Amino acid sequence: MPVVGFDHVVLPTSDGERFIEFYKRLGFNIIDEDQWRKGETNRFAIQVGESKINVHPPGLTGVMRGATATPGCGDLCFIWDGTVEDVLRMIGEAGVEVVDGPVPRRGGRMGGQTMATSVYVRDPDDNILEFMVYD
Repeated sequence: MPVVGFDHVVLPTSDGERFIEFYKRLGFNIIDEDQWRKGETNRFAIQVGESKINVHPPGLTGVMRGATATPGCGDLCFIWDGTVEDVLRMIGEAGVEVVDGPVPRRGGRMGGQTMATSVYVRDPDDNILEFMVYD
């Protein structure tokens, strides 16, 4: 199959400022943050490795988007390059509550057969964020 990965996914948010503040506490880089605040662009994004999450704030029009996407519809799994203890420390230092984990999970590597350990949190829009540490 010629599809080799994701370039971006999209999440809607009910509050752009709250969204930015939360993801920055977790250490993510925000793309076009200043331009969005100045009204120079109608959306911003979160950098995730070589990919990004485009964020659609309230009232965004004129772009391709899911017809029924609403804040809280997301379930994202991030691969953590470190230990489970490291991810738990980062989450704790950000003041974010762990809602599940650490728990064993099968990740997407090797056709879905590689074991990992996952920790789950929720963002302010109630999206599920999974941090996966491969064994």
